[in-house]
Amino acid sequence: MFVLKQPVGVVGAITPWNFPFAMITRKVAPALACGCTVVIKPSELTPLTALAAAELALQSRIPPGVLNVVMGDAPKIGNALLESPQVRKITFTGSTAVGKKLMAGAAETVKKVSLELGGNAPFIIFDDADLEAALKASLATKFYNTGQTCICSNRLLVHEGIYENFINAFSNAVKSLKVGNGFSEGVAQGPLINEAAVQKVESLVQDATSKGAKVILGGKRHNLGFTFYEPTIISDVKNEMLIARQEIFGPVTPIIRFKTEEEAIQIANDTESGLAAYLFTNNIQRSWRVCEALEYGIVGVNEGVFASPGAPFGGFKQSGLGRESSKYGLDEYLEIKCVCMGNMG
Repeated sequence: MFVLKQPVGVVGAITPWNFPFAMITRKVAPALACGCTVVIKPSELTPLTALAAAELALQSRIPPGVLNVVMGDAPKIGNALLESPQVRKITFTGSTAVGKKLMAGAAETVKKVSLELGGNAPFIIFDDADLEAALKASLATKFYNTGQTCICSNRLLVHEGIYENFINAFSNAVKSLKVGNGFSEGVAQGPLINEAAVQKVESLVQDATSKGAKVILGGKRHNLGFTFYEPTIISDVKNEMLIARQEIFGPVTPIIRFKTEEEAIQIANDTESGLAAYLFTNNIQRSWRVCEALEYGIVGVNEGVFASPGAPFGGFKQSGLGRESSKYGLDEYLEIKCVCMGNMG
C-alpha cells in the first residue's frame, strides 16, 4: 500500500483588497506548485493589481490558461465558481459573513474549501512583560496598514498593575504617528479604504463611548478629510462592547483592564473569532500556559510580527478552515489517494 498526492484540479481563488498582490501569490504559488490551474476573482476595490499579477505571470512564461483573472459582479462570479463542476476547490480570504456563504455554496458540489476569515486579536500584556518591547509590538500590530489587517491587535488587554503607565507611554507613541499620503516622507498612517470603512469605525467608537469608554486620543475623522481617521486610543473598554467584539479594521485601539491570568484568557477567548493572538510576559511557564489556553491558530509570544512563508497561517472557530503557507498550505491543493497493489506476479 502507498499514498499518492495529486492536484485537486481547478482552483477558484477569491482575494481581498488590503494586500491585493500578496493574497494572490499566497494562493496561486502553492496551487501552481501542486499542479493546479487557478481562476482569480480579485476584490472589485483593487482590480488593477490582479491584472498586473497576470501580466507578470505571462512574462514569466506561465502558459496562458493556467492563471486566469475574472472581474465584475462579485456575487455572480462567486456563484459561477461554486456551481461549476470543473472548479474543485475554493480558497477565500475576506469577511466571515462572505466565507459562510461560500462554504454553504460549496456544499452543493462538495468542493474543498479553505477560508481565511476575520479576526479579533487580543494583545495581552502581563505585569512582568518587557514594556518597551510590548509597546513597540503593539504599535506595529495595531497600526500596520492603518489597522486594516486580519491579524491586527483588535483589543489590548493590560494588567491593572501597569495599566495607567502603559496607556501614558502608548499615547505618547501614537501621538507621534504622522498621518498623510503614503508616498510622503515620514508618513506612518494613510487613509481607510472607503467611506463605509470610516462609518464603521465611527459607529464602533460611538457605541463604546455611549457605554462608558473614554477617548484618550483621537476619536474622530482627521482634518485631512477624505477617508482619513485619527489614530485613536479608547480606555475603560469592556469586552461586551461592540468595539471589542467586532473586527475594527481601522486605527482605533480599545484597551481593556484585567486582574489575573485566568481573567485575561477568558476575555481573550470570549469571541467567535480565533485567528491571531499576542501575549507579552517574561515568565516562561506562563507563556506556555497562556499559549496553550488561547483558542487561536496563530500566537505571538513576545513578538508582534511573525508572518513567514514557512509558518502555517490560519484560524480556529469562525476565523476559517485550513492553512496557508508552509507544507500544511500545500496540502490544501492536493487530494490523497491510497493505492493498494496485490497479485502482481
